[in-house]
Amino acid sequence: MSTVRDRLKRWPRTPSSKKEEKMNTEQMESTEANQPETETSGIPADPLQLPSELEQLRTERDQLTQMLAQSQDRLARLQAEFDNTRKREARERQDIRDFAIQSAIEPFLGVLDNFALALASDGDIAQLRTGVQLIVKQMEDALRSLNVQPVDAVGAQFDPRIHEALGSIETAEHPDHQVLEEIRRGYKLRDKLLRPALVKIATNSLQRSE
Repeated sequence: MSTVRDRLKRWPRTPSSKKEEKMNTEQMESTEANQPETETSGIPADPLQLPSELEQLRTERDQLTQMLAQSQDRLARLQAEFDNTRKREARERQDIRDFAIQSAIEPFLGVLDNFALALASDGDIAQLRTGVQLIVKQMEDALRSLNVQPVDAVGAQFDPRIHEALGSIETAEHPDHQVLEEIRRGYKLRDKLLRPALVKIATNSLQRSE
């Protein structure tokens, strides 16, 4: 018994089937001819496009190089400007300090001159004492010109903000905690305390008992 496959093999081809087969082959060749060439492995279909792309990459490279050079130039200018500003500010701060020192020293130059004259004088003790008193007054005037004022001490009520007690004196004649003696004068610059006054204060036991 023959199989279906054997029957098909023996089946004769008609001229029409050959014609159709030929037409199908021609259509496939025509279709393949009309399809555009695709890129293979990243290579463009048109070899003439490669030089133009290289030229574009070179142009972009040159532009980036120019931008980098400009950025480096701006950075160098900014760095130089920053250094100049820092140096200028340092000079200005030094000038301010020098001016402050000059303003503080000038009033005391005359005091120093008078001390030198007092040491060189041949006067007696009374004359020397008078000269020292004048120098002390000149010193106080110099401090006052700098807004430096002495702290109120003797006769004032003890204030721990501006006074420092080094001892006490028992008494019934003065109010308790009144400053009776100034051991070292205190000073303040306007409202800022430079140093407290060292004092002795009264201790009134009668007022304490009350």
